[in-house]
Amino acid sequence: MTQGPDRDIPAGEYVLGLLDGGEKDAFERRMAGDAELDAAVARWQARLAPLDATAPSVEPSKGLWQRIEGGLDGATARRQPAAAKAAPDSRFARWWNDLRLWRGAALAGAAAAVLLAIGLVAALERARRQPVMVAVLLTDTNSAAAVVNTFADGRVELLPLQDIPVPQGRALEIWTLWDRAAGPRSVGLIDRARAVSLRLENLPLGTDQLFEITVEPAAGSPTGRPTGPIVAKGLTARRL
Repeated sequence: MTQGPDRDIPAGEYVLGLLDGGEKDAFERRMAGDAELDAAVARWQARLAPLDATAPSVEPSKGLWQRIEGGLDGATARRQPAAAKAAPDSRFARWWNDLRLWRGAALAGAAAAVLLAIGLVAALERARRQPVMVAVLLTDTNSAAAVVNTFADGRVELLPLQDIPVPQGRALEIWTLWDRAAGPRSVGLIDRARAVSLRLENLPLGTDQLFEITVEPAAGSPTGRPTGPIVAKGLTARRL
């Protein structure tokens, strides 16, 4: 199931500590029976954990709570005479003291912050999925047969754009060539045209690097070099 705001927003509010009382209890009951919601909470906890780690642990001093309670008692005593002077039907006073208004504003701000965080995460995920270089592999009739995408994190994948006939007992082998003196290196072997991750862990990768597909025996080229006909080939270029 696709994660949506109906789970991600309340999960973020729960992790940020914005739910209390009955709302918190209801959320935790819902989370106990909703694996997707529980996973959303875990994601938010992992996402915000680095912020928690930056806050040093501070031991409260003795008498701190007494001072806080004393301050609250004094504030309450000061507010009571002022409240007595206010007209009971004061529209501004009712608006100012409406806790629902302030709570709604706080929740709206929290929801906006959560949505912003979701948007930033989605933008980062889209950027991660965008290739930094591409190579369009063309047939001898200049028809696009496949695309090789390379990503910033080092992943390289081949995506077929059309069906490629493979004779019985044969396979498609993918090669790359960055230096004629080094010669082509095999980076993948597939029994049919399908998406596949290519193996370039210890090989150079840059612009104007040749990728090609050849038809080889089912176990791959017996010589370690292309022996069969070339199905398609192309050079890498920076993605615009």
